[in-house]
Amino acid sequence: MKKRRLRLLEIWNLSFGFLGVQMGFALQNANASRILQIFGADVHELSWFWIVAPLTGLIVQPIVGYYSDRTWTRLGRRRPYFLVGAIFAAAGLVLMPNSDLFTAFMPALWVGAGMLMIMDASFNIAMEPFRALVADLLPSDQRTLGFSIQTVLIGIGAVVGSWLPYALTNFFGISNQAEEGSVPLSLLLSFILGAAVLLISILITVFTTKEYSPEEIQQLEDDVEEVEEKSSLLHIFRDFKMMPQTMRQLAWVQFFSWFGLFGMWVFSTPAIASHIYQLDLSDTHSKAFQDAGDWVGFLFGIYNLVSALYAFLLPAIAKKVGRKKTHTISLLIGGLGLLSIYVMPSKEWLILSMIGVGIAWASILAMPYAILAGSIPARKMGVYMGIFNFFIVLPQILNAFIGGPLVKYAYNNQPIYALVLSGASFLLAAALVFRVKDVDDVVTN
Repeated sequence: MKKRRLRLLEIWNLSFGFLGVQMGFALQNANASRILQIFGADVHELSWFWIVAPLTGLIVQPIVGYYSDRTWTRLGRRRPYFLVGAIFAAAGLVLMPNSDLFTAFMPALWVGAGMLMIMDASFNIAMEPFRALVADLLPSDQRTLGFSIQTVLIGIGAVVGSWLPYALTNFFGISNQAEEGSVPLSLLLSFILGAAVLLISILITVFTTKEYSPEEIQQLEDDVEEVEEKSSLLHIFRDFKMMPQTMRQLAWVQFFSWFGLFGMWVFSTPAIASHIYQLDLSDTHSKAFQDAGDWVGFLFGIYNLVSALYAFLLPAIAKKVGRKKTHTISLLIGGLGLLSIYVMPSKEWLILSMIGVGIAWASILAMPYAILAGSIPARKMGVYMGIFNFFIVLPQILNAFIGGPLVKYAYNNQPIYALVLSGASFLLAAALVFRVKDVDDVVTN
């Protein structure tokens, strides 16, 4: 039995929920540091509050991947997970900017950090089953297209999520100022709208996509005896030890890619506010700081828009020069984009920097998964996609531990150098791509 080729609309529908997931994720990435600073966090503490996000991913992802490989319900095996994840993520989106409502029970800063943890854990529950779903349903020669369309939808959702606070303030006149200790109305409405879009888009995928049944999956698997092997959750550790060579090689690429991304997400607002706007970071309630935060959201929308557009080109570029060269070049451009922030003369010039970041982001979301999918057995697609997430969350955890102290002690409270380190990390990831063996490319050649 062979996997059937899907029509373009079917490929679009099976990833449509990612639009909502990424809209919520973009709202979190562009505004979580800003919200935590409003609630009283110092700049060097930001990465420590963000650490709960990758830590929950480290625990949740492989477990979700393992059980989604073995789940079968009326909704299939992947769909129940991203539906549940969407419900909890939506709750976190609504509650995080409203954390000051719970000050009778605990400080708003701690409530906000807790909501950040819930959101990120829920995004993790939703995201990896989506990637596994693409690998489940598409034949090898459609996977690059599938992950690229997923990247397009990610880009669209991220652009809307990133630009929403800026647009509500500048085009609809909704205030981006609030009393000390409270989040501006523009941010509150943005997070509520993000929660609604997240739920609607997930439901579209749930009700328009059909998964292969367990019997069909067994027919697709080459090694029937392996399929019938008894397994337990503890086998995750065995699978980790036995991961394919390609996955081991990609792990280092992912490590330095996501180390750089985490630094960018956590420190962009304070870095741009201090380095470009020349603001005192102790005053987080001024209109100038809120304008800087809105501009960071706008810039994040730029890189996500570029990512969505570039994703359309990825299949053609990868077909011509190969997946590895495509990923290498993209990471190089992204690294140079991050490094250029340090020398840009004004906030408008940062748009050019974000174009480079967007090219790298598109490739990070598509190429590693397209390469990985050809090297792992279909039966373990979910668990290996979950294990692969280790190499996304571990670098974030490391950056969370050392990022704040570096800013305080090594960078003399100048967070712009955290972005410089992120750029250098991208360049190192680009160099490590050369070590990766792309199994599908080898077979094709």
